[in-house]
Amino acid sequence: QVQLVESGGGSVQAGGSLRLSCAASGSTNSLCMAWFRQAPGKDREGLAQIDTDGNTNYAAPMEGRFTISRDNGMNTIYLQINDLKPEDTAMYYCAAEEDYGGTLDLVEYEYHTWGQGTRVTVSS
Repeated sequence: QVQLVESGGGSVQAGGSLRLSCAASGSTNSLCMAWFRQAPGKDREGLAQIDTDGNTNYAAPMEGRFTISRDNGMNTIYLQINDLKPEDTAMYYCAAEEDYGGTLDLVEYEYHTWGQGTRVTVSS
């Protein structure tokens, strides 16, 4: 079972950018990867996912400011966030699931391997 470790979070002023990283303990070649976030008192929401062919899917509100990418050679997945806003403040989680060639929904129950999260705080 692959293990995931997120990094790259921190405290940023509104308008700034961050690149979050998710490092896997093993090969990510066969995995569909995704990013989620959860703000205090809110449900966990899907942000973006990327399959083994590099196809991406974004939650509609995230398109434009969020970019997911992967580097299978480094077993690492990234989330670039631009023009950060205070409402982006949340714990950000990386998730993985075996890619069988179909389409996974960007919902929590589709993913069974999770990292511990990295915290993002955006001040105005």
